[in-house]
Amino acid sequence: MKDTTHFMVELYLSFMGTTYNSIFATLRYLKKYGILVEKGKYFLEGEELMVKRKKGILILMLPAVFLGVIAVLLVSQAKAKKETPNTLLEQEKIEEVLEEPKSVKQEEQSEDLFEAYYEQAEELLQTMTLEEKIGQMFLARFPENEVIEEIQNHHPGGYLLFGRDFKEETKESIKQKLEQCQQASKIKLILGVDEEGGTVTRVSTYPAFRSSAFLSPQELWQKGKLPAILQDSTEKTKLLKSLGLNMNLTPVADVPTQEDSFMYARSYGRGAEKTAIYVAKLTQRMNQDGMISAMKHFPGYGDNVDTHKEMAIDTRPYETFEKTDFLPFMSGIEAKGPCVLMSHNVVTSMDAEKPASLSAKVHHILREELNFSGIILTDDLAMEAVSGYVQSGDAAVQAVLVGNDMIISSDFVGQKQEVLDAVKQGKIKEEQIIQAVKRILA
Repeated sequence: MKDTTHFMVELYLSFMGTTYNSIFATLRYLKKYGILVEKGKYFLEGEELMVKRKKGILILMLPAVFLGVIAVLLVSQAKAKKETPNTLLEQEKIEEVLEEPKSVKQEEQSEDLFEAYYEQAEELLQTMTLEEKIGQMFLARFPENEVIEEIQNHHPGGYLLFGRDFKEETKESIKQKLEQCQQASKIKLILGVDEEGGTVTRVSTYPAFRSSAFLSPQELWQKGKLPAILQDSTEKTKLLKSLGLNMNLTPVADVPTQEDSFMYARSYGRGAEKTAIYVAKLTQRMNQDGMISAMKHFPGYGDNVDTHKEMAIDTRPYETFEKTDFLPFMSGIEAKGPCVLMSHNVVTSMDAEKPASLSAKVHHILREELNFSGIILTDDLAMEAVSGYVQSGDAAVQAVLVGNDMIISSDFVGQKQEVLDAVKQGKIKEEQIIQAVKRILA
C-alpha cells in the first residue's frame, strides 16, 4: 500500500511540474509499475526521453495518462479485495457456504430416513413380545443400582447418563460397566449423554475423562469458527465412543435472541440462517463419525424460561417460527439428522393446550410440514413444565399417543407399565407401537 501511495504522489507532482524532467520521471514510474507499455507514441531509452510527436501534444496527453493510471489502480485494488478476504465477515462467508434453507412447505417429500433398514427391523420385531417392544421406546435414566437386572427384566431401548454417572468413575470403569450393559441386552442399547460443551458437559467436566471441559459452540467459533466446532465434535465423538457411548444429544438448534435468556449460552448465538448452517454441518460430521445426534428443542426454544423448573408459554406468532426457528431443524433434516428432541414449551400459535412434547399438532408439523421421518424423542417427562398438563400415570401414555417414538424417562419401569396397560386396554393401538419401534430398531 505504501508503494502505491508513493507512486501516486510522485506521479501527481510530475504532472504538475510539466517539465521534461518531470515527464521523464512520470514515464519511468509508469514503466517500473508495468502500466506503460512501449507501444505508444513515446518510449524510454537509457536516460533520454524520445518523443515522436510534438512536445505540446505529449503534455496534453498527460491528464489522460494520469486518469488512466488511477483507473488501473482502483480496478486492481477492487479485484484484490474481492479475491482476498480481509474482514471477518468475508472469511465467514467463505467458511459457511451452504444452500439457503428451504421453505417450510417443501413440494417434494423427503425419502424415509431409515427405509433401507426396515426389512431387517421387521424381522427382529417378529421375535419380540409386546413388553419388549414397549421397553424399546424408553431412553431411561441410568439407574444407580441393579442396571443389569433392569435390562434383563424390562428391556429398555437405551440409557441416558448424567453427571452423577461419571463422578466416581474412570475411563476404564465406565467402559467396562457399559460393555456389561450391552452384553446383558438382547438388542443393542442406545447409550446417550448430553455433552454439548460449555454449560452442559456431563463427561468432560471430570478430569478423569479430559483435562478440561469441552467449550461451547460460541466459544469455539471465536477461536476458529466452524472448522474449530467440527474438529471439536470429532474429538468429542472419539472420547464418547471410547467409553461405550453411541449417542450425544446435540446440536442445540434453538435461536434465542436475548443474551440473558436460559438457552442463549447453549446455542450457536448467530441468528437463524447461520444456526441452520451450523446444525447441518455438525449433523453431517456426527453422521460421518458414527455418533447418533439429536437436534433440540423443537419447535424452537426461543427466549423462554427453564422448563426444568417451571412452565414456559411461548406466544410468538407461527410466522416467526417459519422464518426463524424452523430453519435449523429443516437444514438438519436435509443433512439426515436421525433424531429430534421435543421441548416442553407451550407454543400458543400451534397448540395453546399442551406442551410441544405432548402435542399432536406440533408433532404433525414436524412430520408433515418439515417432512421428518426419523425418531422423535420427548425431553425428560419428569420436568416441572409437564406436571401441570398430565394426570398421575398419564405422561408416558400421552407422549406415545401424540407421536413420540422414544421417551426420556426418570421413571422407566413405572411408565413402561403404564404404556403396556394402555395398549392392553385399547387406549393405544399396537400398530403405533410397532411403527415407533421399527424406526428405533432401524
